[in-house]
Amino acid sequence: MPSPSPRTGLRIHVIEDDEDIRAETVFALGELGFDAQGFADAPSFYKAFALQPCDIAVVDIGLPGESGLEIVSHLRTTRRLGLVLVTARGRLEDRLLGLREGADAYLVKPVNMMELAETLHAVGRRLFAEGTMDDGKAAAPAAPPQAAEWRLQEGDWILGDPEGRQMVLTTSERAFLGCLFRQRGHAVSRDDLIRALGGDVFDFDEHRIDAIASRLRRKAAKLGMRLPVHSVRGTGYVFAN
Repeated sequence: MPSPSPRTGLRIHVIEDDEDIRAETVFALGELGFDAQGFADAPSFYKAFALQPCDIAVVDIGLPGESGLEIVSHLRTTRRLGLVLVTARGRLEDRLLGLREGADAYLVKPVNMMELAETLHAVGRRLFAEGTMDDGKAAAPAAPPQAAEWRLQEGDWILGDPEGRQMVLTTSERAFLGCLFRQRGHAVSRDDLIRALGGDVFDFDEHRIDAIASRLRRKAAKLGMRLPVHSVRGTGYVFAN
């Protein structure tokens, strides 16, 4: 049996009314190094949150009583913390609504626990960088502004360029670019890109990788964006500008 992962220091509250999913998520996150607790509805979550706030809340939308969207909207107006929506609602309109309500990320069920963990790590890094994580210490002085650059925002569902233009991404485009962004400036293998897309490296049409890259370039060109995604012969792709 593999050893438990090192502790992350992140306190996670999981609000999910399905008992099995809640228990599995809390257990998996605990094994991956998070301090995780589960709650079946908004009232039980709010009670625990008042006693000991979490760093990031993982919220199902379809909760009894107060919905996940209402929880996210309420928390975003009262306190700065990480908010991740996890739901079976996968339409683009639903994802955009969740992000507009204040979610940092939006994941569609069934969720791979490794993807959820990486999402929590990413949200945690942003909170620490912004000085909003409650670690008992005063926030560090703000760093001087940096030159504008390419960025993934709104839970990585929107790509922004240095000139401020934005492009909404599909699920596969988000996974593809997210993988390239994590290794920006370095070539990413086709196998790694296939895994990021949830595929099996032994049973996957590699032409899909090229099709996604081509589609992204075309979409970007229509918006006046010069997308720095380049093919690397014999390896895969690289995001380098």
